Amino acid sequence: MNEYDSAKIADLLAATQGMELTEDSQDADLILFNTCSVREKAQEKVFHELGRARLVKEARPGVLIGVGGCVASQEGAAIIRRAPYVDLVFGPQTLHRLPELIAKRRSTGRPQVDISFPEIEKFDHLPAARVEGASAFVSIMEGCSKYCTFCVVPYTRGEEISRPHAQVLAEIRDLAAAGVREVTLLGQNVNAYRGALPDGESADLALLLAHAAAVPGIERLRFTTSHPREMTPRLVEAFASLPKLASQLHLPVQSGSDRILAAMKRGYTALEYKSLVRKLRAARPDLSLTTDFIVGFPGETDADFEKTLALATELRFDGSFNFLYSQRPGTPAAELEHPVPQATKQARFERLQELLEQCHAAYSQAMVDSVQKVLVTGHAKKDGAELSGRCDNNRIVNFAGQARLIGQIVEVRITAALPHSLRGEVVIRD
Repeated sequence: MNEYDSAKIADLLAATQGMELTEDSQDADLILFNTCSVREKAQEKVFHELGRARLVKEARPGVLIGVGGCVASQEGAAIIRRAPYVDLVFGPQTLHRLPELIAKRRSTGRPQVDISFPEIEKFDHLPAARVEGASAFVSIMEGCSKYCTFCVVPYTRGEEISRPHAQVLAEIRDLAAAGVREVTLLGQNVNAYRGALPDGESADLALLLAHAAAVPGIERLRFTTSHPREMTPRLVEAFASLPKLASQLHLPVQSGSDRILAAMKRGYTALEYKSLVRKLRAARPDLSLTTDFIVGFPGETDADFEKTLALATELRFDGSFNFLYSQRPGTPAAELEHPVPQATKQARFERLQELLEQCHAAYSQAMVDSVQKVLVTGHAKKDGAELSGRCDNNRIVNFAGQARLIGQIVEVRITAALPHSLRGEVVIRD
């Protein structure tokens, strides 16, 4: 979501201010930080980076510094009190007001703060995306209404608001016309999407996916991030009925312990989650399922953690983002007793990480000798003479090929599985 918002900010400033991105902050007229507050480490990094930006501003006083995103939404004017050289503070829902905030800062000489929640107004005020490459993100909704006890997102991005169905489809059509072949639909709780239809009814994510798959030029669809409570039978069926929907799903489980899941206010049990996974794998047998785990939630015992390991062992996820629990101010979990000692959290984290890395490696190894459809995204990072792309399960594949293949989906035979990528060769058809 932050990558999408950052790209929109760049498009907006190019269209309204004539600004272009620079790789060197020493050359910048405007330095912006688009921030995340999901974990404490990310939040503290913001202020560390602001200190470096301050040195640029001291050398060139005309430089403006802005903080956007979820840290801005959570901290508001407190950012300016802590870092008085900051000129602009804007939330995820007010990034479209940046030109106005910049103008006010320059005319008044005073810092500007706007962290309000004007619902989905921003999508009506952003310019058309500048397409670079064959894949693109499309944000279809904002916010979250689940209020998991550990999570700050509902307080920084607001409650769930969906973009109208026609507006999303129009953006997808424009992207397809510009050469995009793969679209990833984004939302904090993307499968809770309920987009307004012209007749006053609403479209769910399954209907949106079906209509997006029918857009000429679109060859692959993904969506992230999903909540298990919103994985409806219609959405499960989409994996069986829509070949263009990638065989990949990120479905955070967070814990294998019912007691911890209840304390997290996740709204499902481990058994219900496993039942859902069985249905998904029946609909799409080759589904690559990835997840999130939080290790060391307050009150988590050794027995609770063993249940998490058991669930991970049984379901054999293809990948996972694992997090040490990070207390976020203002969330219900921040008030819970019985914190887990840091050393215990770290030891559990390492055990879980090792198990899941083994699962990922086994899936990669099983792909060797298979033929995969790979969307060629560009030249390989380590060897510019080679090409790189992503297959259906989102793994990176590097292979020899002509530059004319960039932007196309080609068949590639996997020849080797490496820790973080695959090697392959283009299949030549007679």
